[in-house]
Amino acid sequence: MITQESQLIPEIGQLFHRIPFLLTTAKEDPKASLYGEKYLKRLLWYLFAGTRGGPSRAEIIRALQNRPSNANQLAQILSVDYKTIQHHVRILEENGLIVPSDKGTYGAVLFLTPKMEEALPILDEIWSKIGRRKINETKTE
Repeated sequence: MITQESQLIPEIGQLFHRIPFLLTTAKEDPKASLYGEKYLKRLLWYLFAGTRGGPSRAEIIRALQNRPSNANQLAQILSVDYKTIQHHVRILEENGLIVPSDKGTYGAVLFLTPKMEEALPILDEIWSKIGRRKINETKTE
């Protein structure tokens, strides 16, 4: 006999499979954490200050911090071409800074990873040091 509980368990498993950032843990030894923070800081410097697309990527991070959105919504919010947003989203996703709600599907909502949420002060620090332009505070609809 199949109960509702036994049917619910596979559905929960699928949910966690689709949203991998819910399964991440912060249990690391201090040395690994220190190395990880140093690596993360260098990665952020490269992605946001060392490349031409840095300002656009920073604005995408700020927009997602205010409200999770899909690529089309980001293009509208930031007044940037959809293909440009797709490119930057792919770079941010490959580097573990954002994650889609349902990988590979059109219209997947993008979220900041816990790693990026913790690194927001580093992003602010980077931007205050290079001072090329202020990261826009995106308007919410």
